[in-house]
Amino acid sequence: MEVIRKVIDKYKPNFTKGGKLERFYYIFEAFETFLYAPDITAPNKGAQIRDAIDMKRMMNTVIVSMLPCLLFGIYNVGYQHFLAIGQEATIGEIVGIGLLKVLPIVVVSYATGLGIEFTFCTIRRHPVNEGFLVTGMLIPLVVPPTIPLWQVALATAFAVIIGKEVFGGTGMNILNVALTARAFLYFAYPQQISGDVWTYLGDKTPVDGFSGATPLAVAYEASSNNTGAVIDALNQTNTVLSADFYSFTNMFMGFIPGSIGETSTLMVILGALLLIMTGVGSWKVIVSVFLGALAMGFGFNAIGANAYMQLPAYYHLVIGGLAFGAVFMASDPVTAAQTERGKWIYGFLIGVLTVIIRVFNPAYPEGIMLAILLMNVFAPLIDFYVVKGNKKRRLKRATV
Repeated sequence: MEVIRKVIDKYKPNFTKGGKLERFYYIFEAFETFLYAPDITAPNKGAQIRDAIDMKRMMNTVIVSMLPCLLFGIYNVGYQHFLAIGQEATIGEIVGIGLLKVLPIVVVSYATGLGIEFTFCTIRRHPVNEGFLVTGMLIPLVVPPTIPLWQVALATAFAVIIGKEVFGGTGMNILNVALTARAFLYFAYPQQISGDVWTYLGDKTPVDGFSGATPLAVAYEASSNNTGAVIDALNQTNTVLSADFYSFTNMFMGFIPGSIGETSTLMVILGALLLIMTGVGSWKVIVSVFLGALAMGFGFNAIGANAYMQLPAYYHLVIGGLAFGAVFMASDPVTAAQTERGKWIYGFLIGVLTVIIRVFNPAYPEGIMLAILLMNVFAPLIDFYVVKGNKKRRLKRATV
């Protein structure tokens, strides 16, 4: 690291004021502060906030918390590929196929997003926003491995420019940027983002009777065609592979088709523990999303008017991207509610809306995305009324 420090110090004068590359200073500064802590210190007089973490380090913590989902996603892409074609494979072959499909998506996401960030910081003459360090990883994790790379680039550009930069950059956006990218793909290219087959096959042919449908797609098909209980449909699908392919345990572990990073609830929980222990993520938002989904699920179980309503409430926690959305997107500190009571309300309503959308609008089975985006818009309103309520209670306690 000392060698790198010497190289940075050698070329730094070219980017500082008066240097021939002065206009690109903020791009240089972004790389320098990514590798080393900033050389800016708090004044030695007066009260100051003292903390060992800065924005880049906080974003890096979030990225590390997503690594279990990414690594498992790479393995699962290869695993689903060989499962679909009915061939045995070594761990090396499985991981190799996964890397072949996942890494290009990650590279395109970061290259497109950071390219736009660098362009804006050069034009506007401001430091590079750190927010895309997380967004660049989130976008690949919420898309299927079969997504065309040009669509990843287009969705990333749309999300960064329309979802963030037009509002003033990181910290000013009202919608989660990664979910904005996914929403763009869903409404612009629904066939690639919501199709039944989410398993990479290459030029191979799947074995007879194999279905690459996600559990949500199976549930939608069962409820829309009145073919019986959703649980029965899950148990009967892909019996060519195993009778428990869509079992609760298998879905909790994540060995099912789906978006790259959202299939394994176990990996999501590992990431959530890191975010909560480091204080980066809000446990109140995360827990309240799960509570809201369970409450709505149990409510529908009590009504039991159709097959989807009869789906056990706890299944909603492992089907689709509810767990991933609750941990990595609903708890986004920029777009979530800021007040402590508001976080409970905000998260609970996300969980409730997710299950409502799944049950009443099965044409769009993955309700977590729309639920979070909707509550992003209402988060300031929730905070407003929470603060207003606090003021009223304090005024009543005040003595004149």
